[in-house]
Amino acid sequence: MDQTDRNLSLSDRLRESIEDAIATGELPPGAALDELELTRRYGVSRTPVREALLQLAATGMVDMRHRRGATVAAHSAQRLVEMFEVMAELEAMCGRHAARRMTDDERAGLRAAHLACDEAGKSGDADRYYHLNEAFHHLIYAGSHSAFLCEQAMALHRLLRPYRRLQLRVKGRLADSYAEHDAVVRAIIDGDGEAAARALRQHVLVQGTRFADLMAALALLPQPHAAGA
Repeated sequence: MDQTDRNLSLSDRLRESIEDAIATGELPPGAALDELELTRRYGVSRTPVREALLQLAATGMVDMRHRRGATVAAHSAQRLVEMFEVMAELEAMCGRHAARRMTDDERAGLRAAHLACDEAGKSGDADRYYHLNEAFHHLIYAGSHSAFLCEQAMALHRLLRPYRRLQLRVKGRLADSYAEHDAVVRAIIDGDGEAAARALRQHVLVQGTRFADLMAALALLPQPHAAGA
């Protein structure tokens, strides 16, 4: 592997690390991403840091402005509503296709992922549930057997990771989420595409009390600061 390949591999790993820090709220919306601080934090040179930030900017997770550096993308309330509306429709499409196209092995995998979410939910481990919840949704995207749809769903899912994770920290949300998953699984196993689409749309949409809870959780995040500060 030549030096370019090594740098690209390192930048990919670095991108994932920064993305995880954004998803967990360690780097909240609006936080400055200083290149020098990131090199110190992750023990790398500035080249892979720049490459990682460019990758994140391409996904919309990071804003990069000339002479102002990079910051974690901060979305307005209206923008978030719109993003969740689109996510809900993408997931509904995935569920509709998955109900018709999933193989027996894929359906078994979905059941297993569902049971794993149940265990995490009952233990009250929101972080573990979050990761298992991601795996659950990714199985539905893959089960749609539409490569383009899966790519679009995964891209927007990554962009919404910090906000979906915050939702799970709201009191009672783990139990509600699991109950909503149950409706999705039953519809997919039954081969009912329209029921699966409705269940996923309702599961993902952020409106009413759920939206108010998300806004309240966002208000409790640490104030933006430079990475590594």
